[in-house]
Amino acid sequence: MISVIRSEILKLRTTRMWWAMALGIFVAGAVFAGFFAVVYTIDDPGTGAPAMTGTDAQVANTVYTAGLGVGYLLLLTIGVMQIGSEYRHKTITGTFLATPRRMKALLGKVLALVVIGIGYGLVSLLGSVSVGAVVLSMRGIEPFPDVEILRSLALSLLALALWALIGLGVGILIPNMVAALLVGIGTAWIVEPLVGFGLSFNDFANEHVVKFFPSQATNAMIDPVTMSGPGMAEPLSWWAGALTLTAYAVVLAGLGVLRASRQDVT
Repeated sequence: MISVIRSEILKLRTTRMWWAMALGIFVAGAVFAGFFAVVYTIDDPGTGAPAMTGTDAQVANTVYTAGLGVGYLLLLTIGVMQIGSEYRHKTITGTFLATPRRMKALLGKVLALVVIGIGYGLVSLLGSVSVGAVVLSMRGIEPFPDVEILRSLALSLLALALWALIGLGVGILIPNMVAALLVGIGTAWIVEPLVGFGLSFNDFANEHVVKFFPSQATNAMIDPVTMSGPGMAEPLSWWAGALTLTAYAVVLAGLGVLRASRQDVT
């Protein structure tokens, strides 16, 4: 299994995509962290109090994970391409010939994507924490006011790994790589927010449905500053968000692995 995992990581490293993705996720983490560190520490001119309400720990969580929205889209893309490129270039046959036990080959992809997701997550946190901590200190905010921030940072790594597995499942269930990318990114980036906005006008759906969407579960995992007020639903707790996103990844990746283990690829 170790050799299978190494070969999957090698497939990514032998393309230019890996460092372009790493650069993109690092810059996104740094830029968004700096921006939100300023936004969430601006005082209201009328009251002199911070314009955004939330504990210092929530502010730090929001700042350090501000690039997570870009990060999980990139990991979703990597997950789709890790299997979609094999279908597109017909190398999936060679992969299964090199590792005849298909389940072993597919589980190797799953474990490799977990490693890749955590690796890219560390790159993202390197950019966001280094910039965010400096800006928060300059704004008079304690960069690490609570040990629970470490939990949120660890959960952000888990979230990126799970989104990579979601991408893997989408890439198998939709063997056309371009179509899989359009469906996966389009759903996560456009369709889900629009559907969530539409359902927010229905009290039952807003309270019991929207918060279980993948992006909402991802946000709940890191305990950020949240909007509050009439009509705003209570978000999931961090552990419920983690379980919800894990369920999405297990179902999609599981269905994908099951399909790929049985389908004819010749």
